[in-house]
Amino acid sequence: MKSIFRRYSHAWIMIVYMMIYIPWFVFLEHTVVRNYHIIHMAVDDIIPFNELFIIPYMLWFFYIASTVIYFIFTNRREYMKLSAFLIVGMTVFLVVSTLYPNGDTLRPTVFPRDNVFTRMVIHLYHSDTSTNIFPSIHVYNSLGAAFAIMNSEKLSKKPWIQWGAVTLTILIILSTMFLKQHSAFDVITAFVLATVMYFICYVIDFETVKARMNASMRSRTAIERN
Repeated sequence: MKSIFRRYSHAWIMIVYMMIYIPWFVFLEHTVVRNYHIIHMAVDDIIPFNELFIIPYMLWFFYIASTVIYFIFTNRREYMKLSAFLIVGMTVFLVVSTLYPNGDTLRPTVFPRDNVFTRMVIHLYHSDTSTNIFPSIHVYNSLGAAFAIMNSEKLSKKPWIQWGAVTLTILIILSTMFLKQHSAFDVITAFVLATVMYFICYVIDFETVKARMNASMRSRTAIERN
């Protein structure tokens, strides 16, 4: 039992963080109810409402959870990169929402159709407010999961999983706008933040940078001694 706990001790990183994230998010949901900044772009008025996008929107919860769990049990190093990506982005979101209360007024008051999907959307609207939307965590975390899967050494041998993840990510991103949950601005800013974090987590090789710095310091020390 101890060996299993030691082997997967890295899993606690996300568990502990969620103990911080969830109460903070719930606090914001209950306090940011008025006097918040309205986020809106002209393109928001062009994008139509489509209740079918509730399917990929709800799949997001399974997508993110299953991706995190997969990397916990398959690759510690890749899990750490994914965790760093998610934690930084979600923390930025919490700080922005705290210092800059925000929301939108995009949700339809009358639905064009009455079906099981619109009822699911109504339930979503009741359980999730239209505040604390910038940047979109649905978009950002979906990109993070896709980046982790596309950069996975093990999953590189299963391209159908990688491209399936990319397809689901695209559908989730579109769902945030077609369900009127987010402004295009929330999506754009999530992409910007995700791009920065991609370079930090997956492009910059910090081990190589550290090795070069150590080699440079040893060389400089040797020159000074001589």
